[in-house]
Amino acid sequence: MGNERPKLNASLKLAFAAIFGALAVAVTIAFVLPIPATIGGYFNLGEVIIYTAALVFGPYVGAFAGGSVAIADVLVGAGVFAPGTLVIKSLEGAIVGFLNRGLKKRGLSFGESATVSVVIGGLEMVAGYFVYEQLVVGYSLIAALGEVPFNVVQMAVGLGIALPIMYAVQRVFPQLKS
Repeated sequence: MGNERPKLNASLKLAFAAIFGALAVAVTIAFVLPIPATIGGYFNLGEVIIYTAALVFGPYVGAFAGGSVAIADVLVGAGVFAPGTLVIKSLEGAIVGFLNRGLKKRGLSFGESATVSVVIGGLEMVAGYFVYEQLVVGYSLIAALGEVPFNVVQMAVGLGIALPIMYAVQRVFPQLKS
């Protein structure tokens, strides 16, 4: 019982969800790199916040942070992506959080469980946008494929930045480590 992580109460989870949701929107719109193969698609650093939220505070905070990025789509003029982003990025945050929690319970180190969780959650994001762009936005197969490498890089960059942040947060707040 001494090793168990204290449960965050509902009010604290709600507060973290709101903070990370706002932070995800701010970071997403702070660095927007349009993707030429698509109309409205863009590379951003919002994944960093989604992954950090999910890895440190769990699937619900991660899902809220992810879904919040739909607001950024509207603010940067890519509103056609907002409904897809709401679902795709919410699922991404939830997957990363749930997988990370489960893999740590199975004995993987924090870094290993975080990496596997982010790769699987990130692949959901890549596949989700690929399908959404074709079925909803109406992109051709070539245009949708043109965005895939950018989304893979976005996932990798998000992981590369979120992991050090996660370790730093846990060093400062060891009670968050499970």
